[in-house]
Amino acid sequence: MRNLVYLSFLTLLLFSSCGEASKNETNAEIEAEESEETEKDTSKDTKTILFFGDSLTAAMGLDPAEGFPAEIQQKIDSIGLNYEVVDAGLSGETTAGGRNRIQWVLNQKVDVFVLELGANDGLRGIPVQETRQNLQAIIDIVRAKNPNVEIILAGMQVPPNLGQDYTEEFKNVFPELAQENDLHLIPFLLEGVAGNPSLNQQDRIHPTEEGYDIVAENVWTVLEPVISDQ
Repeated sequence: MRNLVYLSFLTLLLFSSCGEASKNETNAEIEAEESEETEKDTSKDTKTILFFGDSLTAAMGLDPAEGFPAEIQQKIDSIGLNYEVVDAGLSGETTAGGRNRIQWVLNQKVDVFVLELGANDGLRGIPVQETRQNLQAIIDIVRAKNPNVEIILAGMQVPPNLGQDYTEEFKNVFPELAQENDLHLIPFLLEGVAGNPSLNQQDRIHPTEEGYDIVAENVWTVLEPVISDQ
């Protein structure tokens, strides 16, 4: 009789343990599913900032983590905004190259598009009208694909050795395009950096890590109000 009671107790304990284990497994599965759904919702709500540019965007000569797009991502994360930065910088890119490449880059929804091209056009003395046409084409393509996109245009300048007329005409392209297309304008991307040997690499064109800190601030001054209002 005592053995029967003991056996019945063990059987009850076993069923109880199995039931508790099954309950725990079910709870774990539910929690995992909820976590997965939360991650999906967060991912779906994440907005994209696409930086489309040349070697200045690509941080030529440095680790990409030291470039201004990476610094912008850090600034965004620090204030808790749900944006993902995509760095689509390509060293050596001209506005013509960007015009040919833009369709391939726009394979995802873009909420903010930062256009940084033109420096290589200026250094090569490409006619300003050609630069203007290419930039306008890129703007039109981006808006056609993403009608609600916010576009930020990075202003550029070229050294005066190309002649005063060319230098002025080139410089004016960016504010004119910004006004004509209702864009946000970074007046001069390299403000506070260009011409300063201590803030540029040996080529005197591409910023050092310290130089990119300043460039990031130039970008952030214009970008931060845009993404805070979205």
